[in-house]
Amino acid sequence: MEVKVITHLFERDLERLLSEIESYSREENLWKVDGQVSNSAGNLALHLVGNLKHFIGKEIGGFDYQRDREFEFNGKDVPKSELIDQIQTCKNVVIVSLEGMDKSLLGADYPLEVFGYKMSYYYFLLHLLAHLNYHLGQVNYHRRLLDL
Repeated sequence: MEVKVITHLFERDLERLLSEIESYSREENLWKVDGQVSNSAGNLALHLVGNLKHFIGKEIGGFDYQRDREFEFNGKDVPKSELIDQIQTCKNVVIVSLEGMDKSLLGADYPLEVFGYKMSYYYFLLHLLAHLNYHLGQVNYHRRLLDL
């Protein structure tokens, strides 16, 4: 049951990310930074895609993926349509990966020590969901503040 719930939450929140990015009235505003807002919505979206495709798609689903974390934060001017396609692809990869996951793995150790210590798949998936929502809130704030 837990895997179904986690999968549903990732699907829901990646749809919310798609909606936020689609809601920008001006494409160039996706890449704005201003004052204390140091990460653009475009870079936050790229970061979320890279994070989830690596830690869920590659490590759980077995999808081939080479992460470029530097580009996630420093890349600019990716067309809005391409960003939307990347988020949609990420959503599909996450869903397929989690739906194919054996629920008995939830209590097992995740294969990478991302924070320098062992954690279960369940713990790490909850962390990734919280991370997604943290940045989703930043994207929402960015849009309301800088998409003028």
